[in-house]
Amino acid sequence: MTFENVSINKPGPREVLIRTAYAGVCHSDLHFADGTYPYPVPFVPGHESAGVVEQVGSEVTHVKPGDHVVTCLSVFCGCCPQCTTGHPNLCEDTSVKLAPGVARRLTLEDGSLLHQFSNLSSFAEQMLVHENAVVKIDKDLPLDRAALVGCGVLTGFGAVTNAAQVEPGSTVVVIGCGGVGLSAVSGAALTGAGRIIAVDMLDTKLDLAKKLGATDVINAKDTDPVASVMEMTKGGAHYTFEALGMKRTATQAFDMLRPGGTATLIGMFKPGEKLEFEGSMFIKDRKIRGSSMGSNRFRVDIPNILNYYRQGRMELDHLISSHIPLTQLNEAFANLRTGGTVRQVVDFSL
Repeated sequence: MTFENVSINKPGPREVLIRTAYAGVCHSDLHFADGTYPYPVPFVPGHESAGVVEQVGSEVTHVKPGDHVVTCLSVFCGCCPQCTTGHPNLCEDTSVKLAPGVARRLTLEDGSLLHQFSNLSSFAEQMLVHENAVVKIDKDLPLDRAALVGCGVLTGFGAVTNAAQVEPGSTVVVIGCGGVGLSAVSGAALTGAGRIIAVDMLDTKLDLAKKLGATDVINAKDTDPVASVMEMTKGGAHYTFEALGMKRTATQAFDMLRPGGTATLIGMFKPGEKLEFEGSMFIKDRKIRGSSMGSNRFRVDIPNILNYYRQGRMELDHLISSHIPLTQLNEAFANLRTGGTVRQVVDFSL
């Protein structure tokens, strides 16, 4: 990645110009930066952010200059069949949820088009977005913590509360303890799960999972996680969550289920990758499902999560591994490849 001076348009009727305060470095960004998921180039990456509104378009009603906001890539129209049936994260309106390469909001110094990523492009001092890509938050909330809720926290927490709808007293397994998986652990604790088993290959992340509510941990480097879960639970878990996007761990998540259990796949799998599951396992009502961005309704979910944080019922501080200046973004991506960090946060004041 290179660091360039670019031009950004003035807000259109329903657009908002934001001064970016913080942007989380999410593993999903790496999938696009290294080409695993194709995207038109050149583009400005980044999709997990919070900031302060600077200007608004003539028809904007949700925010005004000076408001603190969290962005979300689940921009919605509010009118299509998905939105009006309670699934705004799956909005179908391509005039609002712009497809890759469609936005014309950024240009390079030579006047050529610079593509916007996920309708946001958070790794920049300013963002120009549709008003339905932001939610207003209280000004007393720390913006670095709030930024994380825009993607990683929302994805993991929402998979538990919105998608799987985990029941109190149930047994939950979370495979992968990065930012998304740890947020699933927090969500399971908040919903009253009776037992929460965290699975990872790094003891540092498993220790963090225990701080966030895991009752048990399994280091998959040392033991077979499926056999361990089946023994610990005497027959399997009610709910499992796969937060890595790997074929092997997806199979493990399904194999860990007790009859009637549900496996929810949160991780981003490589395009074209096929998953296989033993057919006889489905006979006893075992289920497998996906969850896009925590199946969110982010204008409700994000304020709720931040309220839980304010009340001390949900921890966000432990998710931040470090604050970095934008100029260290390449080093941050290199750190993502090692798997040792949870969330590095770009601080635009540095």
